[in-house]
Amino acid sequence: MGIVINILAFIAAIAILVAIHEFGHFWVAKKMGVKVLRYSIGFGRPLWKRQASPDDTEYVVAAIPLGGYVKMLDEREGEVAKHELDQAFNRKPVSKRFAIVAAGPIFNFLFAIAAYALMYMVGVSGMKPVIGTVEPGSMAAEAGLMSDMQIEQVNGEVVESWEEAALTLIDQALDSGQVTLQVRSDRGQSTHQLDLSDTRQLLGSGESDFLQVMGIIPWRPELPAKFGKIIRNDPAEQAGLKPGDEILEANGQTFTDWNAWVEFVRARPDETLDLTILRDGKKLTLKLHTVRHEAEGKVIGRIGAAPYVDREMYKDMAVNVRYGPIKSFTRGVKQTWKMSVLIVRVLWKMITGEASVKNISGPITIAEFAGVSAMVGVSAFLGFLALISVSLGVMNLLPVPVLDGGHLFFYLIEMVKGSPVSETTEAIGQRIGLALLGGLMFLAFYNDITRLMN
Repeated sequence: MGIVINILAFIAAIAILVAIHEFGHFWVAKKMGVKVLRYSIGFGRPLWKRQASPDDTEYVVAAIPLGGYVKMLDEREGEVAKHELDQAFNRKPVSKRFAIVAAGPIFNFLFAIAAYALMYMVGVSGMKPVIGTVEPGSMAAEAGLMSDMQIEQVNGEVVESWEEAALTLIDQALDSGQVTLQVRSDRGQSTHQLDLSDTRQLLGSGESDFLQVMGIIPWRPELPAKFGKIIRNDPAEQAGLKPGDEILEANGQTFTDWNAWVEFVRARPDETLDLTILRDGKKLTLKLHTVRHEAEGKVIGRIGAAPYVDREMYKDMAVNVRYGPIKSFTRGVKQTWKMSVLIVRVLWKMITGEASVKNISGPITIAEFAGVSAMVGVSAFLGFLALISVSLGVMNLLPVPVLDGGHLFFYLIEMVKGSPVSETTEAIGQRIGLALLGGLMFLAFYNDITRLMN
């Protein structure tokens, strides 16, 4: 069921974002007097199409929902009737062609602003940025950070949740690398200086959590050694375990919390455990056989169960960030700008080798995030849509032939030299662009598959 939700959410997200991007090209082309022959969401065989008249735009929904396009009247793509020459894209001044091409990414940014604004109006649920554990000898420890401290400001910017705190920390790390944290604890307010200038260490692996690399583990409740969800057909269910069962001992060993139980199971792949549990006030003994599971290059034990979580424990730490329409709009603009700059900085760090290319995600990972955000709620899905829309806007503005940014780059050259680039130059650029995109897609799929295998 999860895979189905992931796929449906991914298709819905891509369809929405492609429609927005292509509508930007479509709308501005119409305003600039260019005849639009087709507006298509998806590629391949049309599943649905509509055309009011032979001279009107044909609207298409196609079978492959991984993109779209706007086909405009253009002498380079076919013969154009004499009476329609003034509506041909290639006949328009370079300034108008520039505006039409730039409109796609611009509409992605405008949509992101709207999605973020609506997200803040609905309300963003999260956890207060309270530190749970600080790893000895880590960057956080050297800065004097300790357990139970709540981060209130990062370089003067107020943060209300771990999501905001982590994003702002990454942004500041890629900017100056010097971060000032204002925190609050039982001992009062204090200020701490973090040196995050070593981005190779922070983003070099592409596999570790950013906060974890810093040495910070966010606050989590102490979970009792008690079963919550039992996964169907996995060892826990086959052994007869049920939600609510409390673990008393296994192989003669007792457990203080769920983490201790997890470590015990992970260390015993493909073993039979003599388990004593408490169910409805009665002691029961069961045989539980773990299965072998490979994770992070190691073979561990697994039983297919999740801990029991007392929701009351989260109430004091939960936060819901919500604003009125005007402040939500300003936050939407600010968040869109922040994410755009952050993506550009990370891309540059990848080019210079200071960040790992493992940070690049492909459609499989994006589909997983789409499904998870859709299941979490409207606010999370809006945030996901905004983030992907910003990513599409930034990526399409890169000066790579085939992308919108490549065309814009050629138009800038045309503005400077007074004439279009030669067809030979454009053809060579197209081949280079296709090769770069092909390599990027291969890398993204490789990263996705590697994550799945791990």
